Amino acid sequence: MTATGTSLDFGPLVDELRVTYAQGTTRPLGWRVDQLKALLRLLEDGEAELLDALAADLGKPRLEGWASDLAVTAAEVRYSLSHLKRWSRPRRVRLPLLAFPGRGSIHPEPLGVALVISPWNYPVQLLLAPMAAAISAGNCVVGKPSEITPATSAVLARLVPRYLDTAAVAIVEGGESETTALLAQRWDHIFYTGNGIVGRVVARAAAEHLTPVTLELGGKSPAVVDADADLAVAARRIAWGKWLNAGQTCVGVDHVLVHGDVADELTERIIASTTEFFGPDPKASPDYTRIVNDRHFRRLSDLVDDDGHEVIHGGQRDPETRYLAPTVVAGVEPGAAVMADEIFGPILPILPVGDVDEAIARINGHDKPLVLYAFSRSSATAARIVERTSSGAVCLNGTIVQYCIPSLPFGGVGASGHGSYHGRAGFDTFSHHKAVLAKAVHPDLNPAYPPSTSLKERALRRLL
Repeated sequence: MTATGTSLDFGPLVDELRVTYAQGTTRPLGWRVDQLKALLRLLEDGEAELLDALAADLGKPRLEGWASDLAVTAAEVRYSLSHLKRWSRPRRVRLPLLAFPGRGSIHPEPLGVALVISPWNYPVQLLLAPMAAAISAGNCVVGKPSEITPATSAVLARLVPRYLDTAAVAIVEGGESETTALLAQRWDHIFYTGNGIVGRVVARAAAEHLTPVTLELGGKSPAVVDADADLAVAARRIAWGKWLNAGQTCVGVDHVLVHGDVADELTERIIASTTEFFGPDPKASPDYTRIVNDRHFRRLSDLVDDDGHEVIHGGQRDPETRYLAPTVVAGVEPGAAVMADEIFGPILPILPVGDVDEAIARINGHDKPLVLYAFSRSSATAARIVERTSSGAVCLNGTIVQYCIPSLPFGGVGASGHGSYHGRAGFDTFSHHKAVLAKAVHPDLNPAYPPSTSLKERALRRLL
């Protein structure tokens, strides 16, 4: 089923889904497998439509759109199909002597009816991947695509009911009013990807019904580059991880903390890599994305023009096409606007530090990032960064790729979010792991039964 903004009363929609869930439609493994396979067909059959929509909404190059939105989602679904039977199976656990004779096990069961609210920057992947996780766990699910990418939202609203079970899966289009109305309903789980401001709104709404929430938020994810790093490789990987989707990536590099001895060389190499990727005029490159809307374009333009730093590369822009060139800034002053919040655009501050310990101190002095990237040839340095910092994930000598691996959970910590998904973590997020203890009827011996005696007390102390 698909609901649009024609009505803000989503009670009947949720009620219908609850009926489907109560009937047990979504619980059988066969239903889940069929839905996941149908989702793969959607991605394959709808590829051209989806890529056209991504180009219309974001100016996204077709190869980048396929790789980052469609292929990553398909890989996630295929991974779930390969492991779903094992994930769904009850798992035996060892019991203490007190429970003998008996059998203990953990049974994964679906939560019920879930809501997935997705953002605009990867509007296919960040809607369908968590929806796939909810389906794999046996839930009914409502997906809310972002109104900021209307072309992609419309295609998803048309394709999802064509391929998936309309009695169990729904898409709701619309804006803030529709999202607010959806949040007023009682859900069994809410999954939100976006910024911390809206994340707090989602958490407050969920608290009204004691609904569990997964919040996938952002943050200023740094790249730490030590003096011994391979600067050529670091520069290429940082440039790719920053300019992907014109910097509109929650796991993208926000800024670079580089050892002062190699700061100039790294900066030159990042600029050279940028030219290698997009040519001398990125505006003419078919591989460079545009800013999503005028509001974000103005916000980013203001950051470029701020007096708290020096633009050493890029800065060119075209408001008509919402083009903002890959921009490298240096000489960042304390309190500069570019360091206040997540940039979420193609502006890269490069900040020299005295050593890795100073970089670690800077990271620990702010909110925990969604991802921490680190470049060093030293395994001891890498281990020190991993052990002395806290972040949603760490990627050593690379950027972005950790997100694309289904066997690694993805999620934030602290202000960058809580809860995780991808692979088994996504299945677990949308499942309740029910403890089951099956006791034998005989013998019926329990030293905790009254009346208490010294013999029973000694036995109980040995068993507990």
